[in-house]
Amino acid sequence: MKRCFDLISSIILFTLAIPILFIVAILVKVKLGSPVIFKQQRPGLNEKLFYLYKFRTMTDQRDSQGRMLPDDIRLTPFGKLLRKFSLDELPQLMNVIKGDLSLVGPRPLLMEYLPLYTKEQAKRHQVRPGMTGWAQVNGRNAITWEEKFKLDVWYVENRTFFLDIKILLLTFLKVIKSEGINQANHVTTETFKGSKVDKKEGHI
Repeated sequence: MKRCFDLISSIILFTLAIPILFIVAILVKVKLGSPVIFKQQRPGLNEKLFYLYKFRTMTDQRDSQGRMLPDDIRLTPFGKLLRKFSLDELPQLMNVIKGDLSLVGPRPLLMEYLPLYTKEQAKRHQVRPGMTGWAQVNGRNAITWEEKFKLDVWYVENRTFFLDIKILLLTFLKVIKSEGINQANHVTTETFKGSKVDKKEGHI
């Protein structure tokens, strides 16, 4: 039922969002250049790899050595606006239609994080990742990585159709209020470097 709901809902939402997608694509092209769509490989269900789609929100500015400048320099006011209202994530409806994502599930994170998870944290890959999730409506980027992972695992172990509906409704409210977009002192999200683990007990 979850996949059927995802497919029907994402097709309807994508169809309704076509005018917005078209306008945002033009603005991204004018203000940030090409490519309009940023795609990056992420681990999905059972760590199967897929390409996540987003509208780009940063420039490709580099220093004299050809190295990419820090995020806070490359993230433009226009990019911040897209992120504030989650407009940059609208292309992920195509990921849902393809089956890479669900509307609700743990957010797909960077490939380099895979070897850093504890056995408990790795449970987040037992379900299809989502455009939004339990961690996103309970703090989003304003909470620590450990708190996010605990919320992700709780969702994996307690997921129901009605919980998904609740998360979608709460996500809408969070987007309207623009809550929890960034971590303190970071324009995006602080890099996950692994959790401190007690080697004897195997606990965080």
